Amino acid sequence: ETVSIVGHSCVCKTPLCSLIPRFYDVTQGNISVDGQDLRGVTLQSLLSQIGIVQQDVYLFSGTVLENIRYGKQGASDVEIMEAAKLSGAHNFIMEMPGGYETQIGHRGVRLSGGQKQRLSIARVFLKNPPILILDEATSALDNESEQVVQRSLADLTRNRTTLITAHRLSTIRNAHRIVMLSERGVAEQGTHA
Repeated sequence: ETVSIVGHSCVCKTPLCSLIPRFYDVTQGNISVDGQDLRGVTLQSLLSQIGIVQQDVYLFSGTVLENIRYGKQGASDVEIMEAAKLSGAHNFIMEMPGGYETQIGHRGVRLSGGQKQRLSIARVFLKNPPILILDEATSALDNESEQVVQRSLADLTRNRTTLITAHRLSTIRNAHRIVMLSERGVAEQGTHA
């Protein structure tokens, strides 16, 4: 199921998404996956099942290839290039002076916001996890780039558990369920229709 979480900036959409990978632990109640309380599994086991694309992308000093490979250690160059194609990053990578061997600088300083986000999405394509968290995953993309990535994300989310936070209607339109949060909790939920 794909569930979109929407609401004003002050309703804690990102902190809610941060509870699933246990960046924070719940203080009341519990969060379960397949009926298993997340606090009962190891953090390594949990994180191996989750792919996250956040609004603020974390890239490392090194090459494009190394930054995408962070999604799946030991991945072949061919796997990495396929993930980049699926995320819509391959073309801009090939236009860079060194292609996949281009040094991107600390935190990807040599890349635009949209390019950084597409590399982050490529990592998730490479990892291929059963659970996806897309926290404003297309916020830094222009409309043309967003359309390319939206098509790719539609393929990626198929047959997975996906949680999406977004402000853009185009990002949430195809969700199975949309949950509207307010300062008091869940205000409404239903389909886009």
